[in-house]
Amino acid sequence: MKWIMAFLVLGGVGLALRRLLRLHENRPPSAGRLPPLSEDRASIYQPVVLEIETQSAILGISLNDAFEERDAGNPEIAWRLVRLSMSEWDRLGEIVTLLIGHIAKHLGAAKIVVPTRTMGAHHFRSRVMVDYVRMHELLDQLVFQSRLRFQLHLRVLRRAVETLSGEFRRAYRYAERTGDRPPELWTRLDHYFHDLDLVSKESLLAFRALLACLPHSALPAVGADLQNMLRRGVRTTALTSGQ
Repeated sequence: MKWIMAFLVLGGVGLALRRLLRLHENRPPSAGRLPPLSEDRASIYQPVVLEIETQSAILGISLNDAFEERDAGNPEIAWRLVRLSMSEWDRLGEIVTLLIGHIAKHLGAAKIVVPTRTMGAHHFRSRVMVDYVRMHELLDQLVFQSRLRFQLHLRVLRRAVETLSGEFRRAYRYAERTGDRPPELWTRLDHYFHDLDLVSKESLLAFRALLACLPHSALPAVGADLQNMLRRGVRTTALTSGQ
């Protein structure tokens, strides 16, 4: 209880200082109000969007098929589909983590303020993410400098991917080991996927915000890093096999 009270006290002090110093009036605009990306920046951004959206769609379809087979009274087929979805989960988690790492790597090249989004706990479904984001909302009130707030946002996103992947894997391994697959476990799998998809979208928005703030001279290095990241992607593999 002591650490909870300490967080509440710090949060109250942070809010009071923000109002006193009127720092909330100088916060950068939301990522949702960014101007359209220029053609050269969009050419870097769009392949990443398509790759992550494709990965998330494949995972979502696999899990949705599993739920349909379960509801149709085919539990073994349903669980095989969950088993297949594990590799898709790992791939999506890997690419989102790599993207967050590249964002952090190139943040130093930004010459203007990078807008930072605030994730609301009410958007998440899993208990682990609701609790985690609520704690982040409190910490966010104590960080005034825009670059530090963006770095904190990236750390939250990276930790969210790690946490959700760990929880999904733990639930999966429990069911594999025991054969116990109650409705509550299926609900948790559904919530974990929803939250991972949300974190993936937030990561894309963070990448877009960074791209809009980078000087033109930094774009080739960013593009090269992203090409390496996407080289083993689903869409690239599909295009290669179709040729």
